Amino acid sequence: MPEKPTVAVVTGASRGAGRGIAIALGSHGCTVYVTGRSQQPGDGTLPGTIHQTAEAVSQAGGRGIAVRVDHGDDVQVRTLFEQVHREQGRLDILVNNAFFQHDALPAPGAFWEKPLDLVKMLDIGLRSSYVATYYAAPVLVAQRHGLVAFTSASGSVHYVYGPAYGAQKAGTDKFAADMAVDFRDFNVATASIWMGAVNTDRLQAILAADPAKQRALCGILETPEFTGHIIWALYNDPQLMDMSGQALIGAELAVKYGIRDAGGRQPPSFRDLHQVAPRQQYPAIIR
Repeated sequence: MPEKPTVAVVTGASRGAGRGIAIALGSHGCTVYVTGRSQQPGDGTLPGTIHQTAEAVSQAGGRGIAVRVDHGDDVQVRTLFEQVHREQGRLDILVNNAFFQHDALPAPGAFWEKPLDLVKMLDIGLRSSYVATYYAAPVLVAQRHGLVAFTSASGSVHYVYGPAYGAQKAGTDKFAADMAVDFRDFNVATASIWMGAVNTDRLQAILAADPAKQRALCGILETPEFTGHIIWALYNDPQLMDMSGQALIGAELAVKYGIRDAGGRQPPSFRDLHQVAPRQQYPAIIR
């Protein structure tokens, strides 16, 4: 009998990086549950719906399944993973990507000069990742296999857009580090993947309004699919558990796995661009 396809859940996949990751996993034959709130065109300020992403996953060679989930509602998140378990009997990859987007995030000014709503990134983006992993964990632990990937960025270790954004990224890296300790005996890996500047519709709108920034980022942007191919390669790495708990720079993993972005490009690492690297996690464990 043919081997069952890999089952993945990608949160926040209506558009942007989540959409690209879902499509990339679909291109590797995965069954991908696509979550988000946008169901109809016009539900958000930018184009993209969970149904359009799910269709694109299927067109790429996988099977896309759209599930409307508000990741601020714990009951909806629990119901999602009950559905995945009921329909598939397994879960192999969870990509925690849901994130609260606010147009004022990249605006100039100190944090108190921006809307207080920006702190919602600590709910949708940080807390939501904890909740999703909490409800995914029993399935992953029971099958003693799987990968929980968090999308993160170098803002976890240097100033980007203000303290709310930085705290969300730093907390994401820490989730990966500490959840790995609890998962280790069950052969479930975690990883926080630092993405570069991702060429999304939102970023394109920002660049269109700032020619200087557009010039600075020209040639180094990553496609939304790039991180999805990296996650697939990481999941299939025989040494995956040796990397569990780490924050990993996506561009460096791409070099390791021989992955190039669209057009044969090799996006640069933030280690080279900004002289930054993930923080060291110490081995001490206190229970």
